[in-house]
Formats: sequence, structure tokens, C-alpha cells
Amino acid sequence: MNQWLRKLTLLTASLFTLGTAASAVAPVVHAEDEQVLELAIGSEPPTIDPALATDSTSGAIIRNVFEGLTTLDDKGEVQPGAAESWEVSEDLLTYTFKLRQDAKWSNGDPVKASDFEYAWKRVLNPETTSEYSSIMYAIAGAEAFNAGEGNADEVGVKAIDDHTLEVKLAQPTPYFLELTAFYTYMPVHQATVEAEKNWAAEAGDLYITNGAFSLEEWNHSSDYVLVPNEEYWDRDAVQLERVNVQIIEEESTANTQFQAGALDYLGAPYSTVSLDAIDLFKSEDQLETKDYAAIYWYKVNTTDDVMKNVNIRKALALGFNRQGLVENVLKGGQQPATSIVPPAIEGFEEDPGFFKDADYDQAKEYLAKGLEELGMKDPAELTINLSINTSEAHASIAQYVQEEWAKNLGIQTQIDNSEWQVYLDKVNQLDYQVARLGWIADYNDASTFLEMYSTVDNGNNDTGWENEEYKNLLDQAAQEADETKRTELLKDAQAIIMEEMPVIPVYFYVNNYVVADKVNDMHPDALGNINLKYVSVNAE
Repeated sequence: MNQWLRKLTLLTASLFTLGTAASAVAPVVHAEDEQVLELAIGSEPPTIDPALATDSTSGAIIRNVFEGLTTLDDKGEVQPGAAESWEVSEDLLTYTFKLRQDAKWSNGDPVKASDFEYAWKRVLNPETTSEYSSIMYAIAGAEAFNAGEGNADEVGVKAIDDHTLEVKLAQPTPYFLELTAFYTYMPVHQATVEAEKNWAAEAGDLYITNGAFSLEEWNHSSDYVLVPNEEYWDRDAVQLERVNVQIIEEESTANTQFQAGALDYLGAPYSTVSLDAIDLFKSEDQLETKDYAAIYWYKVNTTDDVMKNVNIRKALALGFNRQGLVENVLKGGQQPATSIVPPAIEGFEEDPGFFKDADYDQAKEYLAKGLEELGMKDPAELTINLSINTSEAHASIAQYVQEEWAKNLGIQTQIDNSEWQVYLDKVNQLDYQVARLGWIADYNDASTFLEMYSTVDNGNNDTGWENEEYKNLLDQAAQEADETKRTELLKDAQAIIMEEMPVIPVYFYVNNYVVADKVNDMHPDALGNINLKYVSVNAE
């Protein structure tokens, strides 16, 4: 029995341990009519500043304590948020938003259109160094300002009065109202942000927000607490009185706590269902599964002396069995990925057939070419450093791929493990060879998976790769009003990145989650988000 199969046997055996160990964890008991939700996340949120956040851990807080002009319901449909209505010009280039008269910040100040103007221009200001600034490039003048080639006054966002925000776009953007629900587009309290450099460092009076909840406590590396924002315009709709969120790194620990009744939910965007608990939750009819516009991929540092070789990158991409991974390791209904854009995205439902999964013969051909170009003769001379962040699931996947590459290609792999914030910094600084990341759609369009690779200056690129033809196709797609033609341009762009392989697709996520019977309306949407505003808890 090889090392990987031994690990699978141990994981299967641990299902019994998970079921029995739950009795050692005391369930959380609340007053009979108390609306308290118990959750967990896997790591400390790197930031709670909407301009700086890039990850779902940070986003899980920001989405519930801030509110954008629009929101998305659990079906992904756009709903009014801080704006009660909007108008769109005939040429689809000008959006005029009317803010709610009763929208307030958590300190009682009115939410003004100028708060949005300030927040958006703050994201785009090069001095902010927002990694997500490119998500605003649909706005006229945004890209030039962010690149240091324009100024803030030329950016197409303007507060006409306290309750009217006018936005001018560079080109028609069919998903713009989805963008305004994304956390980078959230407003910030201008007076506080300008006066206090560390306004988002802690919970407390400085962290002024406009969403359904306020951040009452943040005990770093331990837990945080959300409570209703008493100044929120729709306060009566919020039923939860308190949301306790523990920081639990080990998925198995969080799963044990759920089994014991100490947690009420496992799944995106919070702590996930551990691999060794999938079968158990299935057998108890607790596991729920929803489509998820998200991908698990390996980014490749194309500036590295070895990984700059495209044949090596292709060999790695074809040198492991994705079907075996999803069936024998993940076991949650995931789909092997041989492209970048998930089939959950409209227009990309069919497999484009860029390569065949586990095509070992072709992988060996690529490897032989790559080794020759690198001046190597024996695959054993090549050692790949595979970086992951601390997680039982990521470690299990990496060990599977490690064995696959050794068995099928004859190369060695070292697995490098780092804590989440340290890991993000390393990847962003290109201090890696191959690194695991996931990407969840920010909005329901293929560009959310492709745009980050348009230039090395994009804060989410993290590969050192760019291609002029690829960028030109994305630029053409951004200008194309005909949806069919636009989709074809995006497909052509995807073909280029798959030929160059700066990122290796591994699998497309599904959202596996479990929720306690007493909890109502807690279901992730197709982007993996949950609006806690609509969640409630039944009396015990």
C-alpha cells in the first residue's frame, strides 16, 4: 500500500473518531429565545478594510458590516442596498444612483454619496496599493488614475448631492450592478479614514460601518463577534442578536465542534467541511451541495528559473489525475478542471478540451523538452517547490499531487506550508515556484477569472506572466456590446492562457455545507456568500 493509500485509510478510519469525539465537546447553550449564531473561520482575517481585502476570510466580515449600493440575494439577483433606486442611460455608460434618505453609519452619521466617491477613489489611488483596484477599471478614468497617469478628478464617479451618485463608465459593462455589490465597492466613513490611519485595525468606535451588523469584538487569532447595527436602515429585518465566530485552523476540529452542537454551520465562506467528514455527513443526510462559480488552481511563478519554461509548466499540468483526486480524496462532487473559467459561468458551460486529464504520455514529452531546454537529462534532477497555506485539505491535495508527479513524471516535490497572511505575502511577492490558490467569481462573468492576468501590474496576478495578445483580446471584449461576440473574445483569451499555462487548473468547486436544524435561511449563493441579515435561529 503506497503512502497516499495509507493516508486515505487513516482518513476513512477517522470518520469513526469524528463521530465519537463529538461527545467530548460541550454544545453551546443559549437562552431559549436568544438569536445567537455560532460560526468558525479557518484563519485570522488579513484585513477588514474594503480597499485592501482580497480574500474570502476578510470578505466574510466586510460583506456583513458594510453595504454597497446594491446587494445580491441568494439566487445572485441584484437587489437595492444603500441605493434605493438607479437609472441607466440609453448608451449604458451613465448610472445615476439614489441613496436612501435613512441610510446611516453605525455612529449615526448619514451615509452620503460623497462617502462612495471618496471610497472608490481611495481604492484607485496608487498610494493605497489596493490589489483589487482593477475591479474598478470599468469606470471612466479609473485605470489611468490607478496607473499614475491621470488624476482623481478625471475618474467617472461624482456625488451630485448628498443622495445622488453619478457614475460614468469607460464602456458598457453588463455586470456593473453586480460589481457595486462587491466589497471593494463598499463606502467608508471619510472623516474617520482620513483622521485615523489604523481605523480598521481593531473593533471599536473607529471601525464605523453602514451594514446590517457591527464588529463588536475582534480578539486577534482567537475570535470575533458581530452584533446588529442599531443605525442600519433596515434594522427590523435583522433577527440575529449576536454572531460568534471562532478562528479554528484545523478543519477536523471545526467539524467535531459542529457534530457536538458547538457550531451551527460549516461551508463557504466560513470553515469548510473537512475531507474526512464528507462521507459521514452524506450518510446522515446532512450534507447539502450547491453549484459554485469557483476554481482551485496552482499558480506558477513564471519568473522562476525553472518555471519560466512553458514545457515544464505543461508537464506538471498534464502529469496528475484530477478525476482520481475528486473521486478518492475530495469526494464532494467536485469537477476536474481542464480550463480556467468554471462551467457555472454563462457561455462557458461546455468543456473546451484544452488538454486531456492525466495525459501522461504527452506530459512526459513536455517534460523531456523542458529538461533539455534547462540543461538537465534526468527528471530526478528536478525538484518542484509546491506552496500551500495551513490546511488539512490543502495538505491532502498537495500530497496526492506530489505522489502523482513522482509516479508519472519521476520528479520530486517539496511541500512548503505557511500561515495564511504570510502565505499571501509570499505569493504576492513571487516568493514561490508553484502555489495553490482558489478563486471565487466576484460577479457572474468570465472576465472575473481572466482579467487578473491581463498585466503583471494587476494585484491578483501573482504569476509574473503577461501576454500582449491576451490583453488585447480582453480589451476588445470590454468594448464589445454584442454578448455573443464578447463571449467568443473571452474564449479566445482563455485559449491563450491555457497554451501558456501560467496557472494550472485543478478542479472546479462545489459548495458542500452543513447547517444545524435550528438555523433558518443560511445558504450560500453561487459566489459562496451568505448575507447574515436574513438568517435566524429557532428556539431550542
